[in-house]
This record gives sequence, structure tokens and C-alpha cells, in this order.
Amino acid sequence: MLSQRHTADRILDAALVSFAGRGYEATSLDALAYELGLRKQSILYWFPSKETILEGVIDRAAADLAEALESSLERAGDGWDRVEAVVRSVFRLGAARPELLGLVREAARLGPPAATRLLGALDPLVDRASAFLRAEMDAGHLRAHEPRLLLLAIYSTVVGMITEVDVLRALGVDPDARSLVRRRQEILRLLRSALVPDAGS
Repeated sequence: MLSQRHTADRILDAALVSFAGRGYEATSLDALAYELGLRKQSILYWFPSKETILEGVIDRAAADLAEALESSLERAGDGWDRVEAVVRSVFRLGAARPELLGLVREAARLGPPAATRLLGALDPLVDRASAFLRAEMDAGHLRAHEPRLLLLAIYSTVVGMITEVDVLRALGVDPDARSLVRRRQEILRLLRSALVPDAGS
């Protein structure tokens, strides 16, 4: 049974990389089967359709993302320290597992039901993050903003800086590891000046 379960995991792993890199529509079950050294019928045994593979990939990716973010938050302090911990965690994920953030981008591009499924899986984390931001703003540790809009802005900026390689190249930014560190530092400086009341003084 373990080896059979391993087959399902291998299918999800390969689909994640393909959906994130080539896109959902450009990924065929025949190509996945060839890449995995399986018959297409073996994939369909575990996942009755490409749509169910996408659902499985989204569920697992959302769980991995949530686990990484939760882990970084557990070790973080309050106020700005916690915001910085999340940004650093997302950049680490982007460097170590770019396919996760690529899938987030692809699910957003696909729209419902893929985007809805991903957002639903991440919603508890977003609720906790919004409540934390609201409490820190109310306490005067962070400047007042609409927490969910702020999270969206942070998400869009950070994920875009990591995954939009073609845009970065068009802007003259080489998307290598050294550049990734510089981009992270710039985003942290920008966010700190926008959020921390005494950051500009």
C-alpha cells in the first residue's frame, strides 16, 4: 500500500511542477504519464480527471504554504518582527520551492474554482494574520491600514518579485540568488517605512 500511495504522491509532485511552470492548460495527462514512466490509465486510477489532480495539488500546496508560514510565525515576536518573519519565510519558500509560489500564481490566473479552492484553504491563516495586524495597529505598533488589503498588497508584491521572472528581466533585474536577497531587503525596507510609525525618523 505504501508504494501505491507513493505513486499518487509522485503524480501530485509532477503535476505541481508542470502546472506551476508550464501552466494548467499546457499540461496533458499523456505528458505527465510519460514524465513519470506510467501509463495514463495509472494516473486515472488515482485521479479520475485532470481537474481532480489540480484539486489535490492545490490542497497539498496550500497545506505546505500554511505550515511554512505558521512555523515562521511561531518563532517571531510581535509587531514588525512578525511581518518581517512572514516576508522572509515566503522568500525562502520561493528560493527552495519555487513551484509552490508558481502554483499560487497559476491558481489565481485560472480563477474559480481553482482560486476559490486555494483561498478557502488559506483563509484560516489569512483571518489570523488580519486579526494580528488589526491588534498591532490598534496598539499603535503599526500604522493603520485595512488589514486584508494590506495582506493582498504584501502578497502581490512579494510573490510578484519572486515569480515574475520575465517582468524582472524586462526591468533589467537579473533573477539570480543574489538579486533575490536584494529584492527581499528592498521590500522589507519599503514595508517597514510604510508600516512602522518611527521607521522614517
